Amino acid sequence: MAMVAQQHSCSSSSLNKNLDSGKYARYTAEQVEALERVYVECPKPSSLRRQQLIRECPILSNVEPKQIKVWFQNRRCREKQRKESTGLQSVNRKLSAMNKLLMEENDRLQKQVSQLVSENGYMRQQLRSSPMATTDASSESAGDKPQHPVKDANNPAGLLSIAEDTLAEFLSKATGTAVDWVQMPGMKPGPDSVGIFAISHNCSGVAARACGLVNLEPIKIMEILKDRPSWFRDCRGLEVFTVFPAGNGGTIELLYTQTYSPTTLAPARDFWTLRYTTTLEHGSLVVCERSLSGTGASPNASAASQFVRAEMLPSGYLIRPCEGGGSIIHIVDHLDLKAWSAPEVLRPLYESSKVLAQKMTIAALKYIRQIAQEISGEAIVSLGRQPAVLRTFSQRLSRGFNDAINMFNEDGWSFLDGDGAEDVVVAICSAKNLINDSNTLSLTGGVLCAKASMLLQNVPPAVLVRFLREHRSEWADFNIDAYTAASLKASSYAYPGMRPTRFSGSQIIMPLGHTIEQEEMLEVVRLEGHSCTHEDAFLSRDIHLLQICSGVEENAVGACSELVFALIDEMFPDDAPLLPSGFRIIPLDPKSDASTSHKTLDLTSSLEVGTATNHAAENASSSYNARSVLTIAFQFPFESNLQVNVANMARQYVRSVISSVQRVAMAISPSGLSPTVKPKLSSSSPEALTLACWICQSYRYYLGADLLREGSIHRESVLKTLWLHQDAILCCSLKQALPVFIFANQAGLDMLETTLVALQDITLDKIFDDSGRKALFSEFSKIMQQGYAYLPGGICMSTMGRHASYDQAIIWKVAEEEENNVHCLALSFVNWSFV
Repeated sequence: MAMVAQQHSCSSSSLNKNLDSGKYARYTAEQVEALERVYVECPKPSSLRRQQLIRECPILSNVEPKQIKVWFQNRRCREKQRKESTGLQSVNRKLSAMNKLLMEENDRLQKQVSQLVSENGYMRQQLRSSPMATTDASSESAGDKPQHPVKDANNPAGLLSIAEDTLAEFLSKATGTAVDWVQMPGMKPGPDSVGIFAISHNCSGVAARACGLVNLEPIKIMEILKDRPSWFRDCRGLEVFTVFPAGNGGTIELLYTQTYSPTTLAPARDFWTLRYTTTLEHGSLVVCERSLSGTGASPNASAASQFVRAEMLPSGYLIRPCEGGGSIIHIVDHLDLKAWSAPEVLRPLYESSKVLAQKMTIAALKYIRQIAQEISGEAIVSLGRQPAVLRTFSQRLSRGFNDAINMFNEDGWSFLDGDGAEDVVVAICSAKNLINDSNTLSLTGGVLCAKASMLLQNVPPAVLVRFLREHRSEWADFNIDAYTAASLKASSYAYPGMRPTRFSGSQIIMPLGHTIEQEEMLEVVRLEGHSCTHEDAFLSRDIHLLQICSGVEENAVGACSELVFALIDEMFPDDAPLLPSGFRIIPLDPKSDASTSHKTLDLTSSLEVGTATNHAAENASSSYNARSVLTIAFQFPFESNLQVNVANMARQYVRSVISSVQRVAMAISPSGLSPTVKPKLSSSSPEALTLACWICQSYRYYLGADLLREGSIHRESVLKTLWLHQDAILCCSLKQALPVFIFANQAGLDMLETTLVALQDITLDKIFDDSGRKALFSEFSKIMQQGYAYLPGGICMSTMGRHASYDQAIIWKVAEEEENNVHCLALSFVNWSFV
């Protein structure tokens, strides 16, 4: 029985001609089946395996090779057309669903406009009337507001009535006009947007709303959203207290939820709520939730003593199926977080709908989209780790850090007496185990945590966290890391300093994964260390960290900037024990809608010529005027007989870290430095312009040539040309025992992979390898006598551990203009590039 293959158009005109003539179009059913098997096993046309399979198939022996080739070409065309058709249908379905969502949003906005116009007309009418009428109308208006009658929550009938009311109120917020929604600042809808986001305006409590399209089935989305601890990082736990059946196959649940406090300065929150799950018409799923009365109600009243009972107003999720797959989600979060119980400086965190949207509403929608990408195979797998495993690592780091910040009594934490100062709080958890699915590491002593919080003024959180991430050697103590790593790896407790180790200054950051919009990155960091004793010279002293970093971009949507890390073994398994430490910086004042900028860490802000530009730069740098709270928590394992020693070490270490962070924060703050601190060299100061002129004049005096091209006459032109010079030019001061860098142009900063702030903590000897240091030391006396010297080509190292080669290095003395005093040494690395 013969089968006729379908005719498809291909790019080859000869193939079209052959297919039209039908010369090679007829095959037997057995031949078609054999060709299909060969194609499935070897789809590549140039595969030798395919030729071997064809030869081994007797039924294809009487078919000409040219006919087989045409059949395979035709088969590829059909498969390509099928894939293109499927893709276009998927895009079309997605666009149709998004168009439907936008039309519904437009209808809702039109209703809201009509309601506002009606209320405006009513208010105008009342203003024209007598004061008595106004008072009556106000009383009547207040009485018209929907009041929730007190219903009995102790029996199923009363709970069902509360659930139905909750459903109605939630739907009026999700798709109606019960809340005056305004577009969230900085979240403009568009083709690349995750969804449509809005926050409440002039309503009780704080509220946020999101809607978007996700390529998952409604039932799957419902399961994910109901498992709140999996996607809401601030959720400590959710316990289902009891379950009642409801109509339409729905359920009513009584829940007790605990959330973490983001700082050490305010208590955590908990909720006692009713959750109603049901199905609406057309297959839509609804999960709505609200608080029940009774501040003391909870499964464990003693555990709730460290929490402030917050209120959840009608909130939830509306999940509607789309034709052809996928779902449209509406999310509403409406809370009263009892801001009165927080210190006044922190109340913006509990009174801002924008913060709620960032931490909860947007996070829910983005998490679902992340899961959808992983299921569809779009997520990138790094170092052989599956996305679910990487996501679990991120959750464990975040949860461990939150546990350290909150130190709940229920987890076994107890506070230690202080040393007279109250800046650092120290607590121990003697019963603490690092527990995961299949591995438990019991510590004979326990875990000690030192934590502190401090207020930052006019410090961009993203810039500070980025600096802490890229320049760990500026604030961390490598010996402390080595002690913790050894304790966790082999339970070999020892007081730091017994096995001294020197940090080489090199750190290598290896990315593991990131969220869909790269707000959060999961990384492995390798710190290179060397033993200070000859006996251990050949033993590796490298340390590895697993860390998450978020909020490093100034326009990031997240509610905070974080750097959380934990020491791990070099070949860390999926169930590796983690003891997280780190930093969290939370803005306390909402950012303005207008674009703001911060003070840059280089000289580019003043390289533009013209008074107007300089004024604009000054205005931009001064526009960032906000407060933020920095929370630091570090955890250390200890043995019982070393508890006092480790506690003292932890206090000193955290205070040292705080001092380093304050120094960095002061340098990057646009508002300027403390009067007690010597100002850093910046391009907007006369010192920068003067130094640029001294560098060029000294080069001309000692080497008899011009460093810059002709035409750089004015001081501003000299600085700009020097900054943009292709060679890496650096200056180091000779006033210290080791020469320290005080200036670098853009190429120099790029070569060292650093900033002007961090540059001033790098010594000259750190950037050269052994041969470069020998060449420098051998020529140093010549430099001081002759004024300059040439070094042969070699290798220098950046602060990130990368090697950069250069053809030649020129070193010359930089003298002050009208004096013979040597101000510094200048170095020029000619034709440098990363190896």
